[in-house]
Amino acid sequence: MIRLLFTVVAGVVLGLVVHLVSVLALPRIATQDAYSRLTPMTKLNGVSQLPLADPNTSPMPFMDPAFALAICRYDLTSGPIKLTVPVSQAYTSVSFYTRNEIAYYAINDRSAGRKVIELDLMTEAQHNELPEDEEVTAADRLIIDSPSTTGLIVMKALAAEPGLMQQAQATLAAASCGPQTEQPAKAEAPRGRR
Repeated sequence: MIRLLFTVVAGVVLGLVVHLVSVLALPRIATQDAYSRLTPMTKLNGVSQLPLADPNTSPMPFMDPAFALAICRYDLTSGPIKLTVPVSQAYTSVSFYTRNEIAYYAINDRSAGRKVIELDLMTEAQHNELPEDEEVTAADRLIIDSPSTTGLIVMKALAAEPGLMQQAQATLAAASCGPQTEQPAKAEAPRGRR
C-alpha cells in the first residue's frame, strides 16, 4: 500500500514539474511569438495599424473586434523614442511589452488625464544619462524605463459602436512613435572672465 502511495505521489510531483517547466520555457522557445508575427507587417520605431480583427486573418489570437489596434515595434539601441497617442472619444489605452511578451507598463486616457498620451521611452541607462533639470518635473514629462532594448507598444482605441470604427482608426493613425529629435540640453559650465 505504501509503495502504491509513493508511486502516485511521485507521478503527481513529476507531472507538476514537467508542466511548470514547459509553461515557463514555452515563451522563450516559441518561434511564432507576437514580436515575430508582427515584424513583417510593422515598421521599426514607427506606428503601424493592424487590420480589423477577423477570426480567419487575425495576426494575433484573441483580438477584440471592438478595438482599433496599432503597434509600434521599438528598438532603443540608437536612443530613446517619443510616443504620442491622441485620445479617442470612447477609450484609449497604451501597453508596453518586452521582446519576450512581458508586460511592464500600461496607461489609458483616464489615467493620463490629457487629450494626448505623450511619453518618452528609454532604457534605464539612457534615463540615467539625462541631465537633471530643476524646471522639468515628473508631472511635466512622463518617462518610461524599458527593461529591454526591443519590444512592442500596443495602442488600442475603442469603437463603442460599429459605425465609430473609422473614427477610432483615425485616432490611432494620428499617433506617432519615433526617435527623439530634441535631446535635453545639458547645462553649460559658466565661463570665466578673460
